[in-house]
Amino acid sequence: MDFVNASQLITDEYAAKILVATYRRPKSAIELSYKLGIPIAACYRRIHSLEKAGFLVCTEKVLTQKGKRMGVYLSNLKNAQIQFTEGKIKVSLEMKAGENTELRGEWDIADLIEQ
Repeated sequence: MDFVNASQLITDEYAAKILVATYRRPKSAIELSYKLGIPIAACYRRIHSLEKAGFLVCTEKVLTQKGKRMGVYLSNLKNAQIQFTEGKIKVSLEMKAGENTELRGEWDIADLIEQ
């Protein structure tokens, strides 16, 4: 994942709410949707994006009263920092498992003006 996508994902309102809500205890998409006021379809989309990025993990599949399997999710992100210094962006991520990732990048101002 590049620095732009990582910073966009962790600063997305719904994604940020999901990461905070699942930091200490795993929760299902239905529980997150209800407690956080996120539409269920949007909740599942953010969960999928967060899982793909490695920021969220499915800890188990529980059986519902209707006999279906439902995932419960736990945040894998311990710390995240986004810095803008002298025209450069740096994203630092620390996972609970102890792995650290630094993503750096910069945009050429001429490229931005032309867009």
